[in-house]
Amino acid sequence: MAGERILIVDDQISYCEILADVLKGENYTVEYALDGRSAISKAMESEYDVIIIDLKLPDMDGIELMRKLRENDLPSSFIVITGFASIESAVQAMREGAYDYIIKPFNVDEVKIHVKRVIERANLLFQNRILREELSTIYDDTIVGMSPPIQRLKELITHIAPTDATVLIYGESGTGKELVARAIHKASRRADKPMIKVSCAALPESLLESELFGYEKGAFTGAYTRKPGKFELANGGTFFLDEIGDMSPSMQVKLLRVLQEKEFERLGGTKTIKVDVRIIAATNRNLREAIREKVFREDLFYRLSVIPIALPPLRNRKEDIPLLCEHFIQKLNKRMPKKIKGISDEAMKKLMEYDWPGNVRELENTIERAFILAKKDIILPENLVLEGIPINVPVSEQSLQAFGAMKLPDKSLRSVEKFHIRAVLEECGWNKSKAASILGIDRKTLQNKIKLYGINP
Repeated sequence: MAGERILIVDDQISYCEILADVLKGENYTVEYALDGRSAISKAMESEYDVIIIDLKLPDMDGIELMRKLRENDLPSSFIVITGFASIESAVQAMREGAYDYIIKPFNVDEVKIHVKRVIERANLLFQNRILREELSTIYDDTIVGMSPPIQRLKELITHIAPTDATVLIYGESGTGKELVARAIHKASRRADKPMIKVSCAALPESLLESELFGYEKGAFTGAYTRKPGKFELANGGTFFLDEIGDMSPSMQVKLLRVLQEKEFERLGGTKTIKVDVRIIAATNRNLREAIREKVFREDLFYRLSVIPIALPPLRNRKEDIPLLCEHFIQKLNKRMPKKIKGISDEAMKKLMEYDWPGNVRELENTIERAFILAKKDIILPENLVLEGIPINVPVSEQSLQAFGAMKLPDKSLRSVEKFHIRAVLEECGWNKSKAASILGIDRKTLQNKIKLYGINP
């Protein structure tokens, strides 16, 4: 916990020097100011983890100083110093946001305890914030499977996790790239620190920059307060950059600097911030092809791919499907009101015959749908939805006959898909949510296809 920065604000230089000597002995970095204005100036130039403030200052009282510092969104924890006659003021200061107070004349051991307690509390609040962020999505960190590709993957994770080497994970959508990244983090020396994830495809370039590096107050319209970036939040831990292949060239330059120099500036700021993070990136794109197309930097590619990992698609490890199904069913049994014992042989045969273009994610969604649809304590073939068509629950016989007899303008997938979507919509009475469920796609995707194909009632 050593190394935190502390600012002491007191008009009596003797008290400042005594406190500074005590805290420097604990390996803290300590500075002091003799009045409120000097304290504000110092706090604007450098960040302090703790600011110790005497309630009586020559130019303003300590409570006013706290308010001014908070108005400037300076991320510090406050301790107030007071004499015996000012306990009520100390209590008022704590109501205003101070974490603790020290009474003059103070005992040096007490000062150490007060500062340590405040720093521990601030660190706990920070860790809780990161934990809430990580728990905002349901996540299971088990890599399930006994196939040769998965066994090799597990061995590789065990081998590389203790290092700080940058990792680049390749894989089709749904193969579990984030799962592997978290497994590496969990087995590393950084496991007790946060793992922060950012999807490079989910945000436009301007928002991605502020998300990664943070911004200063007034950096742009709407920046009313200072905000730390994800790199700062991940300091000491792991930073997972998903869909790195979709990052713009200008952002690639800024990321390259972080990889090389371990430093950056917030948007609108001039202060250089040092970070210690391990970078794990992931993509479903062919980055070498992107390099040839001049949309991905070759130097960044080599910086990222110190350890390249290619994840196998599910169709190449079908022997893992029974284990994955059992795993997903056990998860569902824990959170659903009903219980499922397993999958019938016929249903498993259907699962093993399917090619799983959506990989493990598609399998998990399929099992969850089947779990919900199952009327007994076992999943049957009629409970499965594959390729968007419920097995043994087809569209009407009339629609199927029409499909068989229909002379499509061409034999392209586009023509077949258009007809099938219309047939399902008609069967559902144009209920788009129900049709999307039967087709195995989300409602937004269905709406896009309806618009694309010009399908109308």
